[in-house]
Amino acid sequence: MTETVLLVGGGGREHAIARAVAGAADAELYACASNRNPGIASLAEGFEQVEETDAGAVVDYAESVGATLAAIGPESALNAGVADALDDAGVYAFGPREAEARIETDKAFQREFMAEHDVPGCPDFEVFEDAEAAADYIREYDGDLAIKPRGLTGGKGVRVIGDQITAEEGVDYVLESDYDAFVLEERLVGEEFTVQAFVANGEYRVSPAVQDHKRAYEGDEGPNTGGMGSYSDAAFALPFMTEDDYAAAVEVIDAVVEAMPDYKGILYGQFMLTAEGPKVVEFNARFGDPEAMNTLPVMETDFVELLVAAREGDELPELEFAGQATVCKYAVPEGYPTDPEAGAKVQIDEESAGDALLFYASVDARDDGVYTTTSRSFAVVGLADTVSEAEAIAEDALQRAGEEGLRVRHDIGTSDLVQRRIDHMREIRGN
Repeated sequence: MTETVLLVGGGGREHAIARAVAGAADAELYACASNRNPGIASLAEGFEQVEETDAGAVVDYAESVGATLAAIGPESALNAGVADALDDAGVYAFGPREAEARIETDKAFQREFMAEHDVPGCPDFEVFEDAEAAADYIREYDGDLAIKPRGLTGGKGVRVIGDQITAEEGVDYVLESDYDAFVLEERLVGEEFTVQAFVANGEYRVSPAVQDHKRAYEGDEGPNTGGMGSYSDAAFALPFMTEDDYAAAVEVIDAVVEAMPDYKGILYGQFMLTAEGPKVVEFNARFGDPEAMNTLPVMETDFVELLVAAREGDELPELEFAGQATVCKYAVPEGYPTDPEAGAKVQIDEESAGDALLFYASVDARDDGVYTTTSRSFAVVGLADTVSEAEAIAEDALQRAGEEGLRVRHDIGTSDLVQRRIDHMREIRGN
């Protein structure tokens, strides 16, 4: 039987999902998003421009194409109950329903859930519904804090005292921002990494660890972004981790799935590897962007077969991965994220990317070419036996693309940066 898969979303993460669906044995792909992603459109039988958060419009399109499965990319759609609407219409959505998606969309729920169910790796935290009370807590706290608005912020709302801002600036942030509820928690010191798990029917399958780079500029400087790039190793653990560190992160995933048996879709654990082991920075209820572009290209298991098993209540297939390292680097418009300049022509396509994979994100596809918008433009991904070899492939593609009107963090995946991560963990652990 040929499955008709509807993809919801139009970013780089969704382009990676589209590529995985298009590579399946028996599947037809349709897609809908608020922006027309030319990479997704080239793989899909049909592409409809609708708001990802308009559950009714998404269901109407799903029914019009006879969708039998759906894959939901962005958290905004999950927060809007798009998975609920598709499920209720008889289209199995691989993504959590709104109630379970709260593990990402409501940071207070996330921490209180962890505390209630004794999920390991939970930092000390307090929840505040009043900005003045949050400000008083910051003033009185003996140590550094992470300040997190309660709801979705597109990866740009968190401020960390002692890293990005001072305590005084933290007080100003909670008092002057548009957010009215906050989670304040102990600052975690170490190296961040993520593990993405495929979850359905109380089961889960994990994928290799990935390290994202949120800071805008090389050397981990500048404001936070949606993610400037990421890398994974040929093994499941990253170079600065041990196999036991990875296993401890999986234990956290296991505890969440046990406590939330109705969860389905991707459960993304973002961890800080500390001197005491992995602690949870946050959970996401979908693939990471860029981390999906590291994980899906090396996954050899048929993605649609996995979705079918989830829908049918069958045992999930064991996941097989190629055993290659990956390096993903995003090209973003000049000025991103604070004052981005749109309108630069993108001088790269899949044929000119060399040995790298190209994933379009937020671009404006016109008759005379593809142009940048004010968000992340495209990503290139190198795959090889080692991180350094994969990095060289990604860099070669970026050289072909040129950088007029674009900016890239060239240090992602370099030997120097990876060694700094290793040295940092050795220093933290005292070995």
